[in-house]
Amino acid sequence: MTDIYAGAGVRSKPPKQVDPADGRPDPRDRERLIATVELLFFAYRDFTGEADAVLTELGFGRAHHRVLHFVNRRPGLRVADLLDILKITKQSLARVLKQLVDEGYILQQAGSEDRRQRLLYLTGKGTELADKLAALQIARVADALARAGPEAGPVTRRFLASMIAEAERPRIEKLIFGPDDPA
Repeated sequence: MTDIYAGAGVRSKPPKQVDPADGRPDPRDRERLIATVELLFFAYRDFTGEADAVLTELGFGRAHHRVLHFVNRRPGLRVADLLDILKITKQSLARVLKQLVDEGYILQQAGSEDRRQRLLYLTGKGTELADKLAALQIARVADALARAGPEAGPVTRRFLASMIAEAERPRIEKLIFGPDDPA
């Protein structure tokens, strides 16, 4: 793979460790790290771009996408658990959820054991949209990993997992991979 930093006046070797005294990276690696931050901005822009276009046509945004995604992955997800996953306020979720329910993408049902629980399910229409959005993003990720080479998958997953707050990593890994998968 071509070094994306080559020719940009940025060193090509790995950055130095963070200085334990002040928690900041070696100043000589600043430009390389800024370039990585910028790559994240552009990658996220393009990763979300195609899905955003589909959502915009429906009058939806990224919050709607995240709700559809997690309810699709976990049918019967409790509203309380969705709030915990998304780290948003009840008010923010209520607005998005109301629109998705009103437009026929999500069903809410009371819990069978605790009637106060609200369990979320996608309708056929919701599943179709969630699958369409996922397909766009899966294709982009698959293409990027193929272009990056055979070791890119595990390295990318380690990098992204390392970006998550350390205290949150076990919870997020369990959410993504399940309790029995050592991924």
